[in-house]
Amino acid sequence: MKLTKERLYILLAFFSIYVIWGSTYLLNKILVSQLAPLYAASIRFITASILIFTIAKFLKIPLKITKRQLRNTAIAGFLFLTIGNGLVVWALKSVDSGFAALEISAQPLVVLILLRILEGKKIQPMSILGVVIGCIGIYLLVSQREMIGQEGMVTGMIMIFICMLSWAYCSLFVSKADLPSNFFVNTGYQMLFGGSLLLIGSLIVGEERLPFSSWNTEIINSMGMLIIFGSIVAFTAFNYLLSKVSPEKVATSTYVNPIVALILGWYFLDETFSAQSLIAAAVLLTGVYFINTKKTITLFKRFKKEI
Repeated sequence: MKLTKERLYILLAFFSIYVIWGSTYLLNKILVSQLAPLYAASIRFITASILIFTIAKFLKIPLKITKRQLRNTAIAGFLFLTIGNGLVVWALKSVDSGFAALEISAQPLVVLILLRILEGKKIQPMSILGVVIGCIGIYLLVSQREMIGQEGMVTGMIMIFICMLSWAYCSLFVSKADLPSNFFVNTGYQMLFGGSLLLIGSLIVGEERLPFSSWNTEIINSMGMLIIFGSIVAFTAFNYLLSKVSPEKVATSTYVNPIVALILGWYFLDETFSAQSLIAAAVLLTGVYFINTKKTITLFKRFKKEI
């Protein structure tokens, strides 16, 4: 198969959302150890948007967009970043980074169900099997008594589920919405709106805003990596992929993200996981595989012929 320029960009974009985003759970967990969650997320995205617009100006990329595109980027910024990311960062105050990544690995299941409900898309037999397996995996993950008993754990689980709904719905929205044709500019506007709304949310709930002079080296490094790699590089790659491939394929980043997050959380934060969590991870990822696979089990082939 010939490696065209577009195919290379798609491969690099998938690498970004697979590996870079997997590391953001660790980086955000480090941030909320010292910074208020909404405040930290707002700084990340507002700073990233300013950098993006500065680079765009330097490269002479036009920033002008239509009113409809402005509205759509505001909606996407709210759903993807204010809700879809802000609540995850908040949940990380009480939930381990690896656990959060595992719960979010069910996102393809949510995307598939929304496609059925909102667009009437037919669910293939293999995908139905994936949904069933995925639901079993989610139950195994969130039903652990030792975890449910931890302070703030249930609230964190609920927040992450809301994030999944918001992210999945917005994935469908942006795949059809009128957005700036330049993915760099598109990302910049989404982050500007999403970050600004996060800052407003931080002010409303009365979060403490720790001055930059009080940040330690670990916090500064984590914020820097989140801004440059997690925001500018990976989120631009994500927006690019949504215009090139189906939302279900983009959602397959959840195959790799939990593995990266688990390894990093274990290595850097000494996070531990029960045997049930590891079994749940295997079941969940198996369900995600069946949801996205194009293969058909022989039994289903025969069944379809008989019908």
